[in-house]
Amino acid sequence: MHHIEVRDVTLVYDTPGGKVPGVSGVSFALEPSEFLCIVGPSGCGKTTLLNILAGFLAPAVGEIRIGGKAVTGHGLDRGIVFQDFAQLFPWRTALGNVAFGLEMKGVPKEEREAIALKQLELVKLGKFAHAYPHHLSGGMQQRVAIARALAYNPAVLLMDEPFAALDALTRDEMQRLLADVWQATGKTVIYVTHNVAEAVYLADRVIVMTPHPGTVKAEIRVDLPRPRDPLSVEFLEHQKALLRHLTEQAVPA
Repeated sequence: MHHIEVRDVTLVYDTPGGKVPGVSGVSFALEPSEFLCIVGPSGCGKTTLLNILAGFLAPAVGEIRIGGKAVTGHGLDRGIVFQDFAQLFPWRTALGNVAFGLEMKGVPKEEREAIALKQLELVKLGKFAHAYPHHLSGGMQQRVAIARALAYNPAVLLMDEPFAALDALTRDEMQRLLADVWQATGKTVIYVTHNVAEAVYLADRVIVMTPHPGTVKAEIRVDLPRPRDPLSVEFLEHQKALLRHLTEQAVPA
């Protein structure tokens, strides 16, 4: 049985100007511990699809199943990391932010703080456990957000362009860190990005979406050994193949 099944998912937004298609007839499946990237131009429904997977939006047609169970709302089987640094609570330390979900579950203080510290150490922030978000760089704040999403041990990690606002060097560092964290935890990851090189670096498989309405245009498997070298010929060939799919969809029929 697949870990995640997305079956013919369609969503249409009602706006003052009329109905606007979000995604249409999207179907794919993931195996346990698979890393999937979703790429496509603005307006193709990447974030809409992630919000449906998170349970924040309900599809008009189709369904999503995780571990054989239908998604009917947000649940603790899914951890979520957004792009916005403001996702952290400014009045809580890094440790307090990571422990928040466990606190909401009623985990005793000593136990939740031990779990939170372990997750901070996983993202190489153990020494900053008692720092507040405004004392941390953008990359460090995103590491806290990743640790928080992992702390309550979700089966799936959903990530919506979490490194898009970072500078290029920090983004490269965060990609390497995420690849290490994913391999250490074995989580199933669905990662939305505009960045083709990032998708090739991180993913086992990449889904390319077309806009208006968002549909799946292609699925590309990235058969490259890890850790991946972004300057290798094989890496660049995968990047070119992915770019071809993206640019082809921009050409009028």
